Amino acid sequence: MPQMLALVLLLIILYLGDIVSTRTKAWIPSVFICAVLFLLGYWTFFPKDIVARAGIPTVVAVMFMYLLIVNMGTLLSVKELLLQWKTILISLAGIVGIIIIAIIVGYLFFDFNTVVVAIPPLVGGIVSAIIMAKGATDAGLPDLAVFAIIIYVMQGFIGYPLTSIMLKREGRRVLSQYHAGTWNANNDPKSSIDKQSVVADDENPMPRMFAKIPSSYNSSYFIFLRIAIIGLLAYSVSEILKPIVSVSPFVLCLLFGVIAASCGFLERHPLKKAGGFGLAVMGLMLFIFDTLSKATPEMLVRLITPLIIFILSAVVGMFIFSVIVGKVLKVSKEMAFSIALTALYGFPADYIITNEVINNLTKDQKEKDVLTSHMLPPMLIGGFISVTIVSVVLAGIMVNMIVAPSAVTP
Repeated sequence: MPQMLALVLLLIILYLGDIVSTRTKAWIPSVFICAVLFLLGYWTFFPKDIVARAGIPTVVAVMFMYLLIVNMGTLLSVKELLLQWKTILISLAGIVGIIIIAIIVGYLFFDFNTVVVAIPPLVGGIVSAIIMAKGATDAGLPDLAVFAIIIYVMQGFIGYPLTSIMLKREGRRVLSQYHAGTWNANNDPKSSIDKQSVVADDENPMPRMFAKIPSSYNSSYFIFLRIAIIGLLAYSVSEILKPIVSVSPFVLCLLFGVIAASCGFLERHPLKKAGGFGLAVMGLMLFIFDTLSKATPEMLVRLITPLIIFILSAVVGMFIFSVIVGKVLKVSKEMAFSIALTALYGFPADYIITNEVINNLTKDQKEKDVLTSHMLPPMLIGGFISVTIVSVVLAGIMVNMIVAPSAVTP
């Protein structure tokens, strides 16, 4: 298969996933459609190395991961997180619930490696799924590599409708109090967060550390260079620490990205400013579906039972723990559970679902403003904490816990 034909076929699949997701208002996740089409392709006429043929071999995908995770770190607004401290605690409680219940249930039915591989994708998104899939592949566990991807693909089917139901109940509660004149908007933090605060470009032409350099010198190459330097620093520190402790370079990429943005070495969302964000995401999405080349119909049948058990365990765990912490913090159980559920999908689904619910509940602009200020900031911060931060850290820790079959003594 020629390279450009392979690339065109893969991009058609990604676009079809977007179309279905848009038409169904994200109720059918784009990643599910893409996964199904990739499987059909692999089971029919796709060469097993179609992603590499299209131009995304493993080394290129790993480069994209370094760039994207550093970029994720630059999106962190410490000020915004401090305003939403209740949201952070609820989100963390939901994650603890996922881990505890998944471990308990997992050990009752499955082996150690299955439990370890399952947890990080349940807490987060694409990056944690890729880290665990790569770790399982390196350990010689192809079934579990596919399992990590399947969890990422399927968990939205539970998360989307549950979140919509919870937010609608919360929205009706808020509107009833608003109409009765008993709604106290002062309970909501004075947050300025919106969609742009998660994906916005920095308005400044140069980051603070390079303010004296003319903005005309801030080319795409200079931005890529600074991101790569942070990635190299993360990799180097990870290697230096190896004799003492094993720390994933991707975890350090996230941490150093936050520091680089805070001290003015990097701007917010540098990849987007350099024009490379879309390409990097495309490459990473193709790489994650490349794992499905190892999937056979028989393997998927074997994985259905653990898939259902782990996703249901995660939902039960996050419900119990988030509601308990929400009650202590005087946050309604509907809002607390909705915040915890963002771990199953993250941005932009959290933004889309919240806005869809608000638009369905009312057409009055003042009422929309009340609902938006109450529900949107915690939903975005909840997804950011779980998917962007905790899941990457958790995957970086747990990937080192995978035990290769050859290391297990009979």
